[in-house]
Amino acid sequence: QVQLAESGGGLVQAGGSLRLSCAASGNIFRINDMGWYRQAPGKQRELVAAITSGGTINYVDSVKGRFTISRENAKKTVYLQMNSLQPEDTAVYYCNAAVVPWRNIVARDYWGQGTQVTVSS
Repeated sequence: QVQLAESGGGLVQAGGSLRLSCAASGNIFRINDMGWYRQAPGKQRELVAAITSGGTINYVDSVKGRFTISRENAKKTVYLQMNSLQPEDTAVYYCNAAVVPWRNIVARDYWGQGTQVTVSS
């Protein structure tokens, strides 16, 4: 089994910053893509940022220049540094990882439990 443990959410004023962390543990041979998604009330879950095992990064347009995704492969951890936060960034943020378990060759998607980010105006 694989677990993703998120931390770092909270309440912040507009213009402020937060850093999210997500550590993977359990039956892990290799982690391929890692990423952050978010879901605001009444909206569909959307990809915020993703990073491959080789370091290729992709952002949704609305966070470009404000958010930075990074990962530490040795720690099996992905981070999301969020600067210049705006009220429209308010959502539950979910960590996602494509994990290849030991004795397997196919990656499976795993999700964290979600962490609330609230930005007040």
